[in-house]
Amino acid sequence: MTKDLRRRIRHRNGPASPPRPDGAKHPKHKSDVVVKICVIGVLITVVSLLAYYRYQSFLKHIVITPLNSPKIVSANSSTATENAARFWGTYRSQTYFGLKTRTPRSPVVGLMWLPQFTRKMPPPVRHWCDQADEIGKYGWLAHDGVHFGVQEIEESGFVLKTEFVKRPGGDHGGDWTARFTVKPKLPDRPVVLSLMFYIALDGDGHLEESSTKKRLTGIRGITPELGQFELKFPKSVSSVQKFHHLITHADRLDELKDVLVKSMSLDNWEKSSKLPYFIFHGRYVPRDRKANYIVHQVTAVLPLQMEVIFESGSYHNRPSILSGDVFTTELHKYQTEFDAKFERLFPLHVKGYGEEDISFAKAALSNLIGSIGYFYGSSLVQSVYNEEPVNYWEAPLYTGVPSRPFFPRGFLWDEGFHNLLISQWDESISVDIIGHWFDLMNTEGWIPREQILGVEARAKVPTQFIVQRNKNANPPTFFLPLKSIIKHKIESNTVEDKAFLSALYPRLKAWFTWYNVSQVGKTSTSYRWRGRDEKAVKQLNPLTLTSGLDDFPRASHPSDEEYHIDLRCWLALASGVMADIARSLDKNWQVYDATHRRLMDNTALDELHWSEKGQQYSDFGLHTERVRLERPKRPENLQPGQRPPPQDKVRTVQEEPHLQFVNSLGYVSLFPFLLKIIDPKSPKLYTVLRDLKDPALLWSDYGLRSLSKSAKLYNRYNTEHDPPYWRGAIWINMNYLALDALDFYSRESGPHQDTARAIYKELRTNIVNNMIKQYRRTGYIWENYSDKTGEGKGSHPFTGWSALVVLIMGEKY
Repeated sequence: MTKDLRRRIRHRNGPASPPRPDGAKHPKHKSDVVVKICVIGVLITVVSLLAYYRYQSFLKHIVITPLNSPKIVSANSSTATENAARFWGTYRSQTYFGLKTRTPRSPVVGLMWLPQFTRKMPPPVRHWCDQADEIGKYGWLAHDGVHFGVQEIEESGFVLKTEFVKRPGGDHGGDWTARFTVKPKLPDRPVVLSLMFYIALDGDGHLEESSTKKRLTGIRGITPELGQFELKFPKSVSSVQKFHHLITHADRLDELKDVLVKSMSLDNWEKSSKLPYFIFHGRYVPRDRKANYIVHQVTAVLPLQMEVIFESGSYHNRPSILSGDVFTTELHKYQTEFDAKFERLFPLHVKGYGEEDISFAKAALSNLIGSIGYFYGSSLVQSVYNEEPVNYWEAPLYTGVPSRPFFPRGFLWDEGFHNLLISQWDESISVDIIGHWFDLMNTEGWIPREQILGVEARAKVPTQFIVQRNKNANPPTFFLPLKSIIKHKIESNTVEDKAFLSALYPRLKAWFTWYNVSQVGKTSTSYRWRGRDEKAVKQLNPLTLTSGLDDFPRASHPSDEEYHIDLRCWLALASGVMADIARSLDKNWQVYDATHRRLMDNTALDELHWSEKGQQYSDFGLHTERVRLERPKRPENLQPGQRPPPQDKVRTVQEEPHLQFVNSLGYVSLFPFLLKIIDPKSPKLYTVLRDLKDPALLWSDYGLRSLSKSAKLYNRYNTEHDPPYWRGAIWINMNYLALDALDFYSRESGPHQDTARAIYKELRTNIVNNMIKQYRRTGYIWENYSDKTGEGKGSHPFTGWSALVVLIMGEKY
């Protein structure tokens, strides 16, 4: 090869690399490997981070992910076409009188009233039930849950009766009429009163007034839920009456009263009189809003009778207007049917009760039925994976409420007790309620224990109680009514009942599993309520809100080592019902039956929970009795003349706790008896019965007290400011369970039958007599009753589980 040729080849291929002085090879191959390793490392890191964040997102969303199972309540089951009978109802439990439909954004109607010539500012307008109103008494006297209701409200100077009747027809739930009759208590003392009936929209729609000579005679409207409709205001019956109205806009349903009060102005009752009274001046709608709230005001010298007639535009062949004598006739028909049904289900005449006692029982039932509400919205929930609370999915809830003024919302463990009575009155209502509750279950099998849905419900709840946490349970009391409901469904064997059981079963299964995963204790077959706060330094005994028995004494120092007798007993009940429903559906019932047998085994129960020292069933945990509340010492660094800052008392421990039984005799100790787990032949049943009847322990002339008089924390405040709650007072739900158990043991073969029967008779008499006495004295059924005097205590009217007195009177267990 010539030099010239070699030169051309070098030029084409580029200059040769100079030789490396150290004789090393070229690093190109090695650097490629390094780059590849780096790239792979980056990719692995990115993928890992993405997987981590995706998993964290998954964990955060678990709490708000619905259970993947067919709903029990179909999407259209509450519509007028599917269930016209229950479409309209007194579902605004928190109002003295209010109606709405079972739809998410229902228009609402209601009544407010105002005694005129008052000097109070702002004027004392009545709207939401409020114990601060100090109303003499109020509540439903008769209510069937479907067609009609009659209520009396007793103010200081007059009595207001509210009555309503529904009539089916058309495609939008039919017609209804409300009648309001007000009479002065003293005819020789004139009372001037304003009744203010309103309608307000909570969504799309249109309202338009009809008037004659400046008097509002009606309201025409259209909404997606109701189609076209008309409200009519016939002229009221009174010797002297004046009419005014308000047409305005309200942004939210919880602001209706505020908007109304702000729209009032003063006028003279007569030209020559200086007596001012509050009126409206017609239309006042902000320029950037449209009217969605209209109020019809009638001011009269009592007596006064006023009717409001609602007519659906789709009801074309209406036989007559539901007013006057027609209304009276329809009301009388439903009242007669109500009385006959009540006597058939609860034959109290046969049991020797007089008319006054029976009227009390009818009022107790009617207040529970008439307080059933329909709510729509989302709960605010939080799990350990959420830094801040998040919104549950939006959903409806058809449910009873414990108390119209104080607890107008759904409570999980209350509702099981409510439906013991509701299912006796109308099982279809209970099935509807149960379906709504179990459709609120998330993918974990958890149901938020308080349901605070919608702005009206949330406005009644203190901020600290709004957020629901998914580690917290509540007693699964729905198994109490389900025990008989499922039996009826199995026996009827209809297509509809089979469909209900088939839809309910996977949700019950998920619920039962959730308890057995989230609430188990460290020891085999033990269970522990979560949610106790070991850092609650201002509480004498840290609360166990999740158990429902808030301040009942538990282990003084919450820990993972404790376990609770009442929760174990609830799961014993639940496992038995699960076995029944699984067997009826030909599912794997054996696993539930095995759990039931294990939890019903008295030997295993005694090993975990029988305290030889206390001779009672007890919780177990890290505990000391020697705790007290003390004021912190005065700060030492105060300047001369400087006052110390106010400081609440805090808990001090005089003796270190150790693992032991918590021997506070009371409702918790009784659970193996209350839920009929103790063997009828067991000597421990005698011990329980002996303690029940001892006045120095649980017995009183008014019912069984919640905590023994011998207990260290009997009637003690739990904080400096929180009075005792489940520390001595008599609660009707627990006394109902006690009577149920006494009735059971009085019929079961064993050495304690006669003792159980004797205690049953005396306890039942004491409870019923005292509740009737307090109702006559105060006009109310109460949240609980004093073990010392029998007087009603707590919120009132409380016609949730206290209404179980009807079943006690009728001996329905």
